[in-house]
Amino acid sequence: MKAALSLLAATALAGCATTAATANPQDAFFDALAARCGQAYAGQLASDQDADADMRGKAMVMHIRHCTADRIEIPFHIEGLAADGGWDRSRTWIVSRTAAGLRLKHDHRHADGTHDEVTLYGGDTADSGSATRQSFPVDAESIAMFERTGRGVSTTNIWSIETTEAGFTYGLDRKGRHFRVAFDYAKPVAPPPAPWGW
Repeated sequence: MKAALSLLAATALAGCATTAATANPQDAFFDALAARCGQAYAGQLASDQDADADMRGKAMVMHIRHCTADRIEIPFHIEGLAADGGWDRSRTWIVSRTAAGLRLKHDHRHADGTHDEVTLYGGDTADSGSATRQSFPVDAESIAMFERTGRGVSTTNIWSIETTEAGFTYGLDRKGRHFRVAFDYAKPVAPPPAPWGW
């Protein structure tokens, strides 16, 4: 009887370990984004601060453009912000797997395809997050870049990405700054042209 109970307990624990191993929220989050690879969605500014006045009312599109087992590239297009009044295609969010979790980097380019002075900044997850939301505190490399380029206000940035059945939200938070753009998965659109330089 005692042996049977021990075996039952061991089996139950093994089952829990297997469930925990396969229910990694970062894997679920990454897989949820990758499942929409190739799709593009309409969105809009979802925050309301003076710093975002140039984006207010502008059409926006996010495109889950390219995916591998370890990397997802998501260009972010904004109508009317380019120097010629057309679409600004300068921004690409890059979510990648690391040995410790997930990483978010921002690839910024000019219309001629060259990299902006401030590019490939971001951070790594500090915890497991959830299957629908991951946060990325600024990393040391980005802090050094921000300080070098006179953007010290950005050295406490925390970025976030949410993906639910309803849609996708990108956010930036720091003291006094709260930025959000939201995209509706019920509003797919034709994929836009490639972002600048890609």
